[in-house]
Amino acid sequence: MHSAKFALFASISMFATTPVLAQAPQVEKNVSMALALAIIQGTIEQCTKDGYKVSVTIVDKGGNVAAQLRGDGTSPHTMEFSRLKAYTARIRNQTSLQTMKELEDPARAPLRQIPGLVGIGGGVPIKAGNETIGGIGVSGAPGGEKDEACANAGLARVEAALK
Repeated sequence: MHSAKFALFASISMFATTPVLAQAPQVEKNVSMALALAIIQGTIEQCTKDGYKVSVTIVDKGGNVAAQLRGDGTSPHTMEFSRLKAYTARIRNQTSLQTMKELEDPARAPLRQIPGLVGIGGGVPIKAGNETIGGIGVSGAPGGEKDEACANAGLARVEAALK
């Protein structure tokens, strides 16, 4: 009888504490404003040095725009296209150039059904260690490979902070 009461008491106390644990906030890594601005600055500097006028978008872990900059002399479409590239890199956890290569495979055609997914270079995931915490998208250089090179230069600027 005593062990039955103890078991009942233990069960009740466990259920009583479970809601408290379920209410604890999540703690996760994400893109900060300072990090986003540093990445954008490094990206723009590299593209400017290479002679390209680009727009840059940083999305956070949830795929939402954290920061966006339209470069001087860029076409209006580069803002939205840079956002789509950043979003693609974030949701696929790979570069948008890798996504482009996947989309060439007819067996991967269902990927085309994902809203906002684009298959062209210029989007790179932002990773803290092995965890993807956002994405960067660059648009305006003559070719996705050049956009991606500028994005990688921006990420190189904050490499130490992402370890």
